[in-house]
Amino acid sequence: MSDVQGVDTGLLAAKNAKVATLFLGDSMTLIKFELHQSITTEISALELLQLGCLEHDLSLSKAQIKQVMQKGAVWLTDKGKTKRLRRAKTQLQVGQELHLYYNEAALSDDFVHPQLISDCGDYSVWYKPSGMMSQGSKWGDHSTIARFAELNLTPQRPAFLVHRLDRATQGIILVAHSRRGVRELTALFEQRNITKKYQAVINGHFDGVKTYKTDIDGRSAYTKATLLRYNSDNDYSLLDVEIGTGRKHQIRKHLSEDGFAIVGDRLYGDVLDNADYDLQLCAYHLSFNCPLSDKAQQFEVKPQLLLSKE
Repeated sequence: MSDVQGVDTGLLAAKNAKVATLFLGDSMTLIKFELHQSITTEISALELLQLGCLEHDLSLSKAQIKQVMQKGAVWLTDKGKTKRLRRAKTQLQVGQELHLYYNEAALSDDFVHPQLISDCGDYSVWYKPSGMMSQGSKWGDHSTIARFAELNLTPQRPAFLVHRLDRATQGIILVAHSRRGVRELTALFEQRNITKKYQAVINGHFDGVKTYKTDIDGRSAYTKATLLRYNSDNDYSLLDVEIGTGRKHQIRKHLSEDGFAIVGDRLYGDVLDNADYDLQLCAYHLSFNCPLSDKAQQFEVKPQLLLSKE
């Protein structure tokens, strides 16, 4: 078998490789594949990935592999625990497993960057655009709010998520940069000592003020929605929404269950009716008494939504 820098590929066990390819005329372009390898001899992560790509005819250069690692798409399993591996020179040990997840779309640098609202040292406050993920997946994390903050703040600091916004939701999000910041800010959300307000544009004529207390995934949830404006031309209502809990898709679920799906919601609304717009939901307000500085903090952004500009 072929070798790289004198390492016999026969010593390495490639568990499996799942490859998806796209044919463009007479050429073939890799768009998505997985590579899983068991380590049976000491070797660097970069060398192992080069060997694995050679064995499966996957045309990734050394530079491309390093870039994929930096973007969080390579994982190492050691003693039952799996975590991202970014250092190409890491020496692997017998018994470990290395995983490469290559997805051109996920690894693309073509994404809208978030905007820094405030750098408070132990945490920072950002405006997350619609389409940006709060946290990564096995396919990478370079385009997430946490990784972006980690790489782009001055001075650079580690970044930890305190709370999340749906990928499709725009608005204010906090990112912690110290263990104390994570602990104290997470407690704010868990103890509900933070005010969170959203604006949403929904289909239909909403009337007045409504509260929703239907459980989400078996857990209590509270949402209060207030009409701000109604546009009869397109039958859209602009709402101010305040939540007392932070369940997954809470606002989207509560409103859609009442017959008021958010415009642009392809999951809980009518796909055809919502095809022309991004999700019209923005987390525009956060206020709390900062447990790190003991100062009152309030952050707001202007929602970029339909009807908000009227």
